Amino acid sequence: MGKDAPAPSGTQWTIAADGHEAVVVEVGGGLRAYRHDGLDYLDGYAEDEISPGSAGHVLAPWPNRIRDGAYTFGGRSLQLDLTEPERHNALHGLVTWARWELVEHSPDSVTLGYDLPPTPGYPWALRLRSRWSVGPDGLRAEHEVTNLSAEPAPFGFSVHPYFRLPEVGVDDLLLRVPGRSRVVLDGRLLPVGVAGVTGTEFDFTNPRPIGDLVLDQAFGDVERDADGGSAVTLDAPDGASGLRIWADREFGWWQVFTGDTLGGERHRRSVAVEPMTCPPDAFRSGRDVITLDAGQTWRGAWGVRPAV
Repeated sequence: MGKDAPAPSGTQWTIAADGHEAVVVEVGGGLRAYRHDGLDYLDGYAEDEISPGSAGHVLAPWPNRIRDGAYTFGGRSLQLDLTEPERHNALHGLVTWARWELVEHSPDSVTLGYDLPPTPGYPWALRLRSRWSVGPDGLRAEHEVTNLSAEPAPFGFSVHPYFRLPEVGVDDLLLRVPGRSRVVLDGRLLPVGVAGVTGTEFDFTNPRPIGDLVLDQAFGDVERDADGGSAVTLDAPDGASGLRIWADREFGWWQVFTGDTLGGERHRRSVAVEPMTCPPDAFRSGRDVITLDAGQTWRGAWGVRPAV
């Protein structure tokens, strides 16, 4: 990147407090870096890189994949662009590469916004706002999405961060996922059913090493905490470090991806842990799709707490 060339991810905003620091970016409205006491817990990317594997990006108005990009809603048949052409899918929504605008910035928080215009494949206008903050409890992300259209709109939401622990490989990570079921996938990584995890290699309801298991898996039927939320944990085998990735009651699904299809240095280097409001292909199945009425606002929050 030349001396005066802009970063591929656009403007960078750094926030810091209580030993926590994060970098939030304009392109994708997402998270490029997160560290605590100088240790990197996010497998992000450099300022002169294009975000790899949707790292840190906001995924809306749907997460994951839609088969053939085709769905029906409100009696209409709609066709999205196929943004994963090799699998003939529409992938990760419509805001992944959008340039978000600064709404507010303070030393420990930044709020970005993006107004999604209606398109032929998704003919609804949405206003998105994301507030990222750091403090004694770690990193916190608060999202809200408003339907600016005059009619109801289908909606789903997720974020795509990749996490790692210092000097711990993916195989050795102790993973806990509160999902009691998983989505069974076909060769295009699209749902063909749901299965319980009890007694299978996908049962991470108690912490255990990932080992050589390949994961690109949506987990549902989550065990809820007392406040209605849930959490995924990653821990070092010696207990020296760990992360708790939590989400509030708005998120009923967790996607866990061990990065096996990523190339180069990023191959199986970290684990994407994505809180999702709905499973893959939800616009077709209708499962847990949120219907935003005209003028309605959805709000959800999630965050990361290092074990200290």
